[in-house]
Parts: sequence; C-alpha cells; structure tokens
Amino acid sequence: MGLEHKLRRHVHSSGLIAAIAILAACGNSTDTGHAALGHIHGLGVNPADGRLYAGSHHGVFRIRGDGAAEQIAERTPDFMGFTIVGPDHFLASGHPGPSDTSQPPHLGLIESTDAAQTWTSVSLAGEADFHAMEAKHDRIYVYDSQSGQLMVSTDRRNWDRRAQLAIADIAVAPDQPDKMIATTRQGAARSTDGGRTFVVLPTAPPFGLVEWPAAARLVATGPDGAVYVSTDRGANWTRRGQVAGSPTAMAV
Repeated sequence: MGLEHKLRRHVHSSGLIAAIAILAACGNSTDTGHAALGHIHGLGVNPADGRLYAGSHHGVFRIRGDGAAEQIAERTPDFMGFTIVGPDHFLASGHPGPSDTSQPPHLGLIESTDAAQTWTSVSLAGEADFHAMEAKHDRIYVYDSQSGQLMVSTDRRNWDRRAQLAIADIAVAPDQPDKMIATTRQGAARSTDGGRTFVVLPTAPPFGLVEWPAAARLVATGPDGAVYVSTDRGANWTRRGQVAGSPTAMAV
C-alpha cells in the first residue's frame, strides 16, 4: 500500500510515556527493501539491547530509534502471537513462512533464545495457533484461535484449558496471577479465577488492546486510536489521548 509504518507514543500529563503503539499497513517495506513489515501482532522491548521488537505478518522486526524496521534473519513466519520473556528470549506462535514446507500449518508454541535468529518448537505443533500471549508470574497465558479457548501453562508444554470465548487481547494483573482483563466480542471482561470464567465490564469503553503494567494502572486503546487509562483495576476508565490510525499492537 506504500504507507510507511509509524511509531506513536502517547504521553500523559506527568510527561511519562504511557503507551507505545505501532500502526502498520500491509505491504509496508523496510528501509532495506528486503521484506514487508505487514500487520503487527505483538510488541516487546528486549532487555538485552533495550530495542523494541515487533512480531508481524512477515517475521520479527527490530525497530530502530528513527522508527525504521529491520527484519531479523530474513525469516518470514506469520507471527500471530509474540511476546518477550527475557534478554533475547522470545515466545511466539502462528504459521510458517511461504517457503517453509517442513513446518505444520499451525506452529503451536515456539521459542527463541537468540533474539529471533533461530526458533525451536516447544509444544502443540500442528494443533494450536495462539493469537494473544501474555507472560507473567512464571506462566504463559494464551488464546488459541483453533480451539477458541484461553489456555495457561507453567512449563510451556502442559496446558490447562480454561474459558472458551473469542478473545482479541488479554492483560494479567502484575500482582495477582488469577486476575485478568480480556477484550471479547461482548466488550471488555474481567476474570478473578485465572480465566476460567469472565464477567463483562459494563462501564468499560470499546477497546481492542489492553496492557496491565502496574497494579493500579491499566492502559487500553480503541479501534479508533483512543487511549484509555484505569487506576482502579478496570472499574472506571478515563480517556487520556489519541494515536493516529487503528492500533494493531501495544506495549506499555
């Protein structure tokens, strides 16, 4: 489509960065011209180098300080789920690249310990396609698009299947592993039992992406780019700003 990807930062009144969102259009090219960034499905900062990384429709990209995107290792899997769990330690899910016929159509959970240079299969290869991923409390929380279930694992190999509902994004409380917010077709919903059951939050605004960076702060973005903040664990929300376009991934 010829549009350059854009790095947007929303800043609240105290001057601190509250959210980082990347907006992308299919067909965007990198500064090298080797690959298209495409849709972005996950964002994270690598503690090893302090850089922002994006799991996208065409592999993993490192975002430079000037906003340019550098594809890692010229690998092109479609990463539908992507998260960073430690220095150079990434988890992902999705589909193999178009030229990789040795992999099943659904990658299950895969892992990289060298900042996306190489990947190994961990579990559920050929079975699961995780579209939302959250790593907290020595657990991995995922939404499997194939089964339509929220799943949780403590060892990344054995999985506890929990609520069955369509989820776009999940955010787990940093101080309580069984409390989370999910964005669903019915609206934002809260679970207090580790994702086994959810109750829709009637006062929540319409948002698609949500992060829970601190016990008393949730940050969310709507499909129209509106940025919302809650300081009471999701009971009430305040609109704080606006980013251009429709956010497809967010890191806080």
